[in-house]
Amino acid sequence: MRETWTDGRMDDLNHKVDEMSHEMREEFPALRTEMNSRFDTMQNQMLAMTRTMLATMIGGFVTLLATLLATQL
Repeated sequence: MRETWTDGRMDDLNHKVDEMSHEMREEFPALRTEMNSRFDTMQNQMLAMTRTMLATMIGGFVTLLATLLATQL
C-alpha cells in the first residue's frame, strides 16, 4: 500500500466516489420499488394460503360435526 497520495490519485478517488454516489441515487429508488412489489406479491400469496387453510379447516370441522351428529341419531 502506498503511503503517499498524489493530487491525481485524490482526484481519481473523488471522481469514483462521485460516480458511486450518483449511481446510488439512481438505483436505490428503483430497487426499493422492486422490493416493495415483491413483498406485496409475497403478502398476497400468504393471504391466499391462509384463506385456503382456513377454508379447509372449517370444512373439516363441519364434516366432523356432521359425522358426530349423524352417529348420534
